[in-house]
Amino acid sequence: MTTALPGGDEHTPRWLTDDEQRVWRAYLHATTLFEDHLDRQLQRDAGMPHIYYGLLVQLSQAPHHSKRMTELAIDAKITRSRLSHAVARLEKKGWVRREECPSDKRGQNAVLTAEGFAVLRKAAPGHVAAVRQAMFDRLSPEQVRQLGEIMGIMAEGLQPQGSGADLPWLR
Repeated sequence: MTTALPGGDEHTPRWLTDDEQRVWRAYLHATTLFEDHLDRQLQRDAGMPHIYYGLLVQLSQAPHHSKRMTELAIDAKITRSRLSHAVARLEKKGWVRREECPSDKRGQNAVLTAEGFAVLRKAAPGHVAAVRQAMFDRLSPEQVRQLGEIMGIMAEGLQPQGSGADLPWLR
């Protein structure tokens, strides 16, 4: 069901108010600059983009540093093809290897290597400092709590349950 603006009908777009437009643009600017900030820091200090760092973190936290490729795509919120490309690049660096999934011959696991874990361990302090400087040091504890709630609500709304959902890891 579409909600109409006052004076409009159900087919009239619900344009953003001036306040909503201001918040939307601030969100876009902040998230774009934040992702660029983290990407540049990791490229400079660890020779990897932010997405690769995130994959290494996911694997480091998994039992036996191993995770099914499908689960890794879900956790990283990326398409399977983007994950496959990223894991191939990480394999070439010697940071990850693929293994057959013992419980499903069609599946594969991504496994963090000792070299990959060492690279992650070296990159983590600089990355955490960049996140802290760009985000948490600028917000009050109450703002951090509110931001966490807001982002959780947004993420939940963007991940519909059931078949037919158009989510990156299903593509």
